[in-house]
Amino acid sequence: MAVERLGSESGAAVVLDIETGEVLAMASTPAYDPAAFNRGLTTEEWKALTSDPKSPLTNKAIAGQYAPGSTFKPVVALAALERGVLDAGTRVFCPGDLRLGSSVFHCWRRGGHGSLAMRDALAQSCDCYFYEAARRVGVDRIAAMGKRLGLGIPLGIDLPHERGGLLPTQEWKMSTRGSGWSTGETVITGIGQGYVLSTPLQLAMMAARIGNGKVAPVPRLVRDRRTAESVGLNETPTSLGLSEAHLKVVRDGMNAVVNSDRGTAKRAAINISGMEMAGKTGTSQVRRISTSERQSGVIRNEHLPWERRDHALFIGYAPVSRPRFAVAVVIEHGGAGSKAAAPVARDILLTAQKLDALSVADRADGGSSRSGG
Repeated sequence: MAVERLGSESGAAVVLDIETGEVLAMASTPAYDPAAFNRGLTTEEWKALTSDPKSPLTNKAIAGQYAPGSTFKPVVALAALERGVLDAGTRVFCPGDLRLGSSVFHCWRRGGHGSLAMRDALAQSCDCYFYEAARRVGVDRIAAMGKRLGLGIPLGIDLPHERGGLLPTQEWKMSTRGSGWSTGETVITGIGQGYVLSTPLQLAMMAARIGNGKVAPVPRLVRDRRTAESVGLNETPTSLGLSEAHLKVVRDGMNAVVNSDRGTAKRAAINISGMEMAGKTGTSQVRRISTSERQSGVIRNEHLPWERRDHALFIGYAPVSRPRFAVAVVIEHGGAGSKAAAPVARDILLTAQKLDALSVADRADGGSSRSGG
């Protein structure tokens, strides 16, 4: 289903069991025919694969590294709540931009969102709210929260070539760049841009950990208990140590992203009682927008060459009432996450829930027939 739904797009999707971390589906597109390697590739075929800008040889689900964009905002929200610099009722005014010295940081909504508390800031994905949240909490605490949720380090999945993404800190910048951290860098980190990088697997794990709220499962493909134990995959998950009250605020915001009138993913809602999803949209820039372009009007993605278009992202879990499945979808240069990635995630989560319901029904039928025989 994940591969079919991604179609000809370049991207990845991951579906996890929220409680156990089991990988239920994983797709990276475009793919390639492995049988061609058995017979031997021609020089032309090898060149075509290695020069393809859509990188078919890379398993993007575990090795593609992307700026998470606004899918990162739940991390900033939880860090701010835990630090006590914001609470559920704290309102921040969004005039459409934030000015720091000579720098201007824009909200995606020209003219701004006005005064917002956290739930609506998540639902409407207000950049200025999260600029301010990040400024108050600081980059090091944001990074620490991100790691608890599965970002910034390899997760240890039982596959080779997993990459760890990046959660920048003040120490990281000094040791790697030889210069100090700036407030402007903290601000841009608050909306998942700048140095922040994540894999689709990590984003799915972040959604899973927010969804279950209690433990930090490790992703795994192996289901057989003896095999899993032999490779060290049956360790007891560690506690997340998150406040249930703080999680509720963020979950309410993610629910509103999809299921409120002003949510950024309202058009991707699952309108079946008991199967509703919660989530967060993301649109990450791959190019710098100049001042002159902003003044004349930002060029729409569809009018740009493919490689200069924004990446589209969505993270989510379902059902809202009792989370069971978590998903992350990244579509390279797909444009807005609400339009490109959220509908794909919806279809995947809906299919997962329907298949799960069928599986439960089959087991119930089997049990009835055995007990009656």
